Amino acid sequence: MERKTILIIEDDPDDVDLTLRAFKKNNISNEVVVARDGAEGIDYLFGTGTYEGRDTTILPVFVLLDLNLPRIDGLEVLRRIREDERTKFLPVVILTSSNEEQDVVNGYRLGANSYIRKPVDFNQFSETVNQLGLYWLILNEPLPDSTMPGRQNR
Repeated sequence: MERKTILIIEDDPDDVDLTLRAFKKNNISNEVVVARDGAEGIDYLFGTGTYEGRDTTILPVFVLLDLNLPRIDGLEVLRRIREDERTKFLPVVILTSSNEEQDVVNGYRLGANSYIRKPVDFNQFSETVNQLGLYWLILNEPLPDSTMPGRQNR
């Protein structure tokens, strides 16, 4: 069985490190691709820029998306994911420190599958990441590849 990739779109190196440590602590050994801003995340998903030539039929099993990103903000990344036929059903979890009610509303309006505020405490953060991993990697039933011609979830 192939390992399923997780895409993290996050510009804060400390939050990336915390997420990776939490994955390791909770034995989530999936390949993780980290995009440091919204533009890099878009490039990865659509095989442009630095990721020119990447096999875009292979999508991550889910995306962890921060909202406050340089170059292209998280809500715009989400909008682009949802408007493209290749990625419109890709699970996207907003994981952010934003406390703005409007960000929650906009995130769901644009098609986020979940909106989670980042816990400040590492143990709580680790447990949150563990629950995300259990749900999206084990419990959630993804769309069958056969429903999306030319697409593979790995």
